[in-house]
Parts: sequence; C-alpha cells; structure tokens
Amino acid sequence: MVSTEIVDIELPKDSNVILGYSHFIKTVEDLNEIIATHAPQAKYAIAFSEASGDRLVRWEANDDELKDKAIESIRKLSAGHTFIIFLRNAFPISVLNQIKNCQEVGRIFAATANPLSVVIATSERGNGILGVIDGSSPVGVENGENKNKRRKFLRDIGYKS
Repeated sequence: MVSTEIVDIELPKDSNVILGYSHFIKTVEDLNEIIATHAPQAKYAIAFSEASGDRLVRWEANDDELKDKAIESIRKLSAGHTFIIFLRNAFPISVLNQIKNCQEVGRIFAATANPLSVVIATSERGNGILGVIDGSSPVGVENGENKNKRRKFLRDIGYKS
C-alpha cells in the first residue's frame, strides 16, 4: 500500500533551495566542491539522505544555520538518495548546470527561493519524492510594465547586460 503526503520545506531567510535525487554517498563531497568552486562567495549547506548501508544523513556546509536547516529538512522528507542544498549570497543558476552534470545526480526537483512543498509517496520500503509545488499559481499575464520590470531586474542582478 502506498500513501502520499505534502511536506513543506521552510527556507531560511534570504536563501534559495535546490532539491534533487542522487545515487551515491560520494554526492555530498562532489556537490560541496561544485559550490565552493563556482560560487565561492556563497554560504551553503548540503544534506544527503543515504538509502543503504549506514543510512545516515551525510552533510557538508560552511554555515551552521543553513546546515541545521538542511539536516532538519532532509530528515522531514526521509526519502533515500535525496539531497537538499540551501544557498545564501548566490542564486541556484550559479551552480545548477554543474550540479546537473555531476555524475551521481539523477534529477533536480526544484531550484527556488519560493515556498516549496514536496509531494512524498510512502511505501513499506520508505519515502520517495513524486514532485514539488514551487511557489503559487499565476494570477495573470505580464503586460509591458511587468516585462520592463523583469528585464530591469535581470540586468540589476547581473544576469543580462
């Protein structure tokens, strides 16, 4: 028998989250190297839920608050081979392609600063992520003013020139 539930992930103030699936204990060290190399200014924490062997929560971090939140969040999800990264002083776009290219990473479920809910399936073997609810549903379509604001924002944060 399988049941489902929604698990809300609480993001620390001024942070972004990346949630993904990976298959090997080596992941936590490789993700740590990716973030340290491609976003050296970032404060971050990585927690990885090991699915076999010791079945521990493995972690790397350079910020204690984010570390505690990452460990708490991955334990709430309780899904094997899942990782969560909290970032501060960097956007996921700074590291996302490198994370996707990490040989152990199988899937990215979310990369966001929005409120995040994770849809979890539970069976007799444990939990797995079915998908995510990222932010809220749209309430309209952008107009010229909204489009100009979007373009200005991207240039203000340095992602477009």
